[in-house]
Amino acid sequence: MSAERLSMRKVREVLRLQSAGLSPRQIARSLLVGRTTVVDYQRRAKLAGITWPLPETLDDEALERALFVPREDHRSSRPLPDWTEVHKELRRKHVTLALLWEEYKTQHPDGYHYSQFCDLHRRWASRLEIWMRQEHKAGEKIFSDYSGDGIPWTNPKTAEIREAPLFVAVLGASNYTYAEVTESQELRYWIRAHVHTFAFYDGVSKVVVPDQTRTAVKTTCRYEPEINPSFQELARHYSTCIVPARPRKPRDKAKVEVGVLIAQRWIIARLRDHTFYSPEEINEAIWNDLLPRLNNRPMRKLKRSRAELFLAIDKPALQPLPQLPYELATWKVGLRVNVDYHVELERNYYSVPSQLAHEQVDVRATTSTIEIFHAHRRVASHLRQHGEYQHSTVSEHMPTSHRAHAEWTPSRILRWAEEVGPDARALAEKILSERQHPEQGYRACLGIMRLGKRYGRERLEMACKRALAFRAHSYRFVESVLKKNLDGQPLPEFTREALPPHENVRGASYYT
Repeated sequence: MSAERLSMRKVREVLRLQSAGLSPRQIARSLLVGRTTVVDYQRRAKLAGITWPLPETLDDEALERALFVPREDHRSSRPLPDWTEVHKELRRKHVTLALLWEEYKTQHPDGYHYSQFCDLHRRWASRLEIWMRQEHKAGEKIFSDYSGDGIPWTNPKTAEIREAPLFVAVLGASNYTYAEVTESQELRYWIRAHVHTFAFYDGVSKVVVPDQTRTAVKTTCRYEPEINPSFQELARHYSTCIVPARPRKPRDKAKVEVGVLIAQRWIIARLRDHTFYSPEEINEAIWNDLLPRLNNRPMRKLKRSRAELFLAIDKPALQPLPQLPYELATWKVGLRVNVDYHVELERNYYSVPSQLAHEQVDVRATTSTIEIFHAHRRVASHLRQHGEYQHSTVSEHMPTSHRAHAEWTPSRILRWAEEVGPDARALAEKILSERQHPEQGYRACLGIMRLGKRYGRERLEMACKRALAFRAHSYRFVESVLKKNLDGQPLPEFTREALPPHENVRGASYYT
């Protein structure tokens, strides 16, 4: 650095005071330097595209290179490489600057030596450094995030205006961008957006880098965040891995931060005066028009479009898609098995082996199936129940005594009752039809069956007749009749079907 140059600290002060509105003369007086020097540095910063505030990652060395690049000797007849092409090739697997220099020297034997070649490349790259800090290998990373702003749409039924959040994904090496709106930022839409992303790229990157949102990360942590189980399962399905960006470290996902900014300007701003009536309409406008235009537009610095770089760099390096797309599954972790060896999920009940009663299990639910895991081993699988308070029970899960009990079906119970007599069958039919749940009717009938073993079928038939006469369709009434030896007593002249009139007796017509 020449003697008359200011220290980088003073250069920064020049840019800061300029942004505060001070004139070059005022800045010169404040820093005790010449006015022409201040003007010179302002001119250099303008040519380099540097404004205040400076990026946090722009250190003194990078700032010096940006402002004080030595001028090339234009009288030299040695050919310069196409630095844009060199920059593109460096993103490909196993490509080094030494290899590219050898190829350059093969084409131009009188070209620059290796040290000069590297120095010229560093000078050229320093101009990009402000915008492109990280070097990304081909097919290595997909960065994904939601934009802070969404796109409004109007519900045609209620006229309510809602905002659909904008999801953005960017490939690291080529900047090839995917975008869509979703109804919300819930897990199912987050998962579906990534499935659509992989389909759009027709391949899978080695790493997915999301922000540490609640849909992506179950427990945030700077060093070992716990990934949401459904999101982790998607990664396994596509043979990729998830490496969330560190909390409050936008540099970790600078690609998607820039991609979101571009999407906001290229998509949200262009649709600001349009009226949409569903998120699907918005996505049609994005997919059919705005997204192709964005990806086919040449980038100012690299002079190539995102689509061109994608086909040349990222596409050949992406992993192939699996045979079938991922089906969203939600996980419930640490559910307790009830004493009846059933697990409750969304007000429905699914059985597990009875030995697991009181144990904790994990449940994986898709739209069609329920899978239950204990110690990372699947112990049960059921078709999903879509009503409420329904039981899905596998007979193999029952204890031996319960399994024998379950073998008593309504038809079997009625066959047994018919063997006792017509009144026993009639009572069994009444009990089975009146109970809210079939299991309640089974238990009452089985209890009456046991009374037949104790008191004999003849007495049981008479007790059932008395229960029908008094409309007392229950096990307790039959048991009471037999215990008190009322089964042999004649029925009274009137029963509940013909009660005498009384002002406190409402009668059946009251309920019709």
